[in-house]
Amino acid sequence: MTFCGLDFGTSNSTLGIADPRGARLVPLEGAATTLPSAMWFDMAGGTPLFGRSAIESYVDRLDGRLMRSIKSMLGTSLIEEDTWIGRERIGFKQVIAIFLAEMKARAEVACGHALEHVVHGRPVHFVDDDAAGDRAAEDTLRGIAREAGFAEVSFEYEPIAAARTYEAGLEREEMALIVDIGGGTSDVSVVRLGPARRALADRSGDILSNDGIRLGGTDVDRLFSLATVMPVLGLGSRMRRPGAVAPSRYFHMLATWSRINALYAPKVVAEVRDVRRESREPEKIDRLLRVLEGNLGHSLALKIEAAKIALGRRDPTEIDLRLVELGLAVSAGRAVLDSAIKDAVGRISALIRRCIQASGMAPDRLDAVFLTGGSAQLPAFRAAALAEAPAARVVEGDTFGAVGVGLAIEARRRYGG
Repeated sequence: MTFCGLDFGTSNSTLGIADPRGARLVPLEGAATTLPSAMWFDMAGGTPLFGRSAIESYVDRLDGRLMRSIKSMLGTSLIEEDTWIGRERIGFKQVIAIFLAEMKARAEVACGHALEHVVHGRPVHFVDDDAAGDRAAEDTLRGIAREAGFAEVSFEYEPIAAARTYEAGLEREEMALIVDIGGGTSDVSVVRLGPARRALADRSGDILSNDGIRLGGTDVDRLFSLATVMPVLGLGSRMRRPGAVAPSRYFHMLATWSRINALYAPKVVAEVRDVRRESREPEKIDRLLRVLEGNLGHSLALKIEAAKIALGRRDPTEIDLRLVELGLAVSAGRAVLDSAIKDAVGRISALIRRCIQASGMAPDRLDAVFLTGGSAQLPAFRAAALAEAPAARVVEGDTFGAVGVGLAIEARRRYGG
């Protein structure tokens, strides 16, 4: 019998299975075990594309609609809304269900049989400081997973799943701080782990604390974009009325993955043309209009994300904006990024500190800090995590795979009888 764990991420998704061969991720796109959480719909209709193929179709400027970071709609009012796909309107719940059903189908091809029982990963909090909203978001995701074809759906916190992956290789008992910083959320747990504890039926006593906030890599992209690219498109530019500046909401939407498509509506474009007529710096608003009229928002966001990643190797780096205007580019250094996310880093530090305090453990009693999630590789976030447990050993988890494997381990425990 095969057991299944599904990690539906804001930026990337994985699916793990556990069978007699052990727990592992299955390939979801060619040989890759990660599937970017992106969908591309041909405006003429037909089967949508997923993952890297979806992003490539958009970049190649084929006529269609790209949707990315769709998980971030959970816990917001957007999840109850619908959107135009070609000539039809489709609910965002259905969009997510289509994506999860595709993951399920690809995994079933990879392992050779149906997958009906799933342990689904979830952040510690879908919604900050709103217990009712958090429960509603989980219920919504449970319904979506069932619509995608899973008969039995249960949930596990993503940092606890990552802890189970780490525990599988331990030879002695440890107190571990698990820090999972993903695309949309950051989650932290303090957990007692060890080889003698793996077989225990009830692990609730080993979980000393959990906490999380709705902050991750897409927020870094947004803040970096607002600090670097949006000013050359008109953010903060002067209007004819003394002391007035261009409305900021268009730029905040353009810098936010899940809001970009809303900017392409004719009504919004007409509003921006009105802003251009009242601007003292119309050449900047012209650039914004080119982005909106050419549906270039996601391409712009991809360039900003790539520059953020490139800063790990090259400081400063250049953001090439020729798709907006020939010869246009912005130079951005690590100092600019660090300044843009200073408050976000503070929130991560406070989250970790709060979780350690809730566990009742002194920071110097922690044996290991296990880092996972793509955004945990960002130097400022990594430094913040390590500073809160300076005596602990640093363990690098599988950036995108630790949660999926841990969910599969937990699925075997829950459904294996």
